[in-house]
Amino acid sequence: MYQQTTLKTNKTTSNGVNKIVIYTDGGARNNPGPAAIGAVIEEKEYSKFLGQATNNEAEYQAVIFALKKVKQLIGKGKGKSAEIEIKSDSELLISQLNGQYKIKEKKLVPFFIEIWNLKQDFAEVKFSQISREENHRADSLVNRELNSQNKLF
Repeated sequence: MYQQTTLKTNKTTSNGVNKIVIYTDGGARNNPGPAAIGAVIEEKEYSKFLGQATNNEAEYQAVIFALKKVKQLIGKGKGKSAEIEIKSDSELLISQLNGQYKIKEKKLVPFFIEIWNLKQDFAEVKFSQISREENHRADSLVNRELNSQNKLF
């Protein structure tokens, strides 16, 4: 699950900034319930079991995990030369991160602030909503992680 590698991207913008595309998903069974996250960073896949959380908390934690992982993979101090695009199928998450929806769940505010702070480490961070079909790899990582936890009990 956690492999230590260096992120290599072949997408460079005209001003020499590396563009990194990330697909994230989070989910909880029984909401709240057992929760997990999935992230696809370029072609690398990551998943993590969270324990008890809501769907929305898991969606936020997936973005936090992905931004921290990219920062780790590209190396210290190189974030300012990276343009990140986070793609998710969560309308609520993307709309809140883009400032279109207010955050009404108080438990989500600390996650929003952490993402805001992590954004400062990169040249640019964009948030895009995609369909569930486009996010199938991240979604399958969440389900695989949740299914593996069910086998433990």
